[in-house]
Amino acid sequence: MAWGLRAWLDACTGKHVRYSTAVARALKERGHEVLLTTRHHPDTLELARLLGEDFLAVGRYVPGSCEGKLRASIERERLLLGLLAEEGFEPDVAICHQSVELCRVAFGLGVPVICTSDTPHAEAVGKLTIPLSDVLVASRAIPKSLFEGFGAHRIEQFDGVDEVAWISRPGLMAGEIPPEVAEATRPLIVVREEEHGASYMRGGGVMAKLAGELSELGSVIFLPRYGRPPSLPEDVITPSGFLDAALLAGEADLVVGAGGTLCREAALQGTPSIVVKLLGARIHVNDYLASKGFPIFEVEPGDVLKLAGELLGRRWDTSSLLRSLEDPVPLIVRLAEELSREP
Repeated sequence: MAWGLRAWLDACTGKHVRYSTAVARALKERGHEVLLTTRHHPDTLELARLLGEDFLAVGRYVPGSCEGKLRASIERERLLLGLLAEEGFEPDVAICHQSVELCRVAFGLGVPVICTSDTPHAEAVGKLTIPLSDVLVASRAIPKSLFEGFGAHRIEQFDGVDEVAWISRPGLMAGEIPPEVAEATRPLIVVREEEHGASYMRGGGVMAKLAGELSELGSVIFLPRYGRPPSLPEDVITPSGFLDAALLAGEADLVVGAGGTLCREAALQGTPSIVVKLLGARIHVNDYLASKGFPIFEVEPGDVLKLAGELLGRRWDTSSLLRSLEDPVPLIVRLAEELSREP
């Protein structure tokens, strides 16, 4: 490159850490400079460490009340603004997966924002990020009208899903499977707890109940959000310490979740996955993958046990299907170079 841009990337969850890492590495390969920030969250810092990326932790995630979330968000904006000044980092472009704080700070500083999204059902974060973004990058699976309703100025779509950015790239899954998981009797069933701290998730405790029911079919590994639920049966395994869930999804015999990220990571690797209908909204990217032939299935809670019994013992060869999907990273890099203030 004849010139180098400065990109600020903010990651709010483990998924965002992986996505930001994929984009940051691609930017650095083209001679650009990056600043990576995240927040204190159960999935962020340990994954960043395993990936070998230097993320600066600013602020924290506070599940629970609206007031608590608002106070944490306002404080994080203040801290991020101070960090940019302390680091002497004047970004040419800001990139995030719907980080409320990055969008607000970058918009206030006049820095163009590239925002990725695959959750049009998340209305609260959509209202706080999409109108402030210069470009929204999203899967072609999602109708543009759903984002236009939030005030999107420009929408760039790609023929794939976000998870292709790290499942198709080496070096974006890390760590080891702990002994209590590796030595568990097959079949291995991974159950991800619902994100009960999110504004769009209804119910609570459903996945813990399902984990107990699924234990009659095999060894169940339960991945909690914020600690082991008291209602979880004793024979269900919760890993000690941090575990890369995407890595585990590829090794499992079945994955069961509610939101979809882990289920999509599993399906892209050929592991059958069941998405439990708890959102009360259509997940377009899941339907898209299913239509392409990936093993991802969406059912009501009462139908999980029967479908699980039918799927166990089966595995899909998804290598050619995965290659047919578009990786969003090159598009994001191109947009970053387009939007940046070239000297």
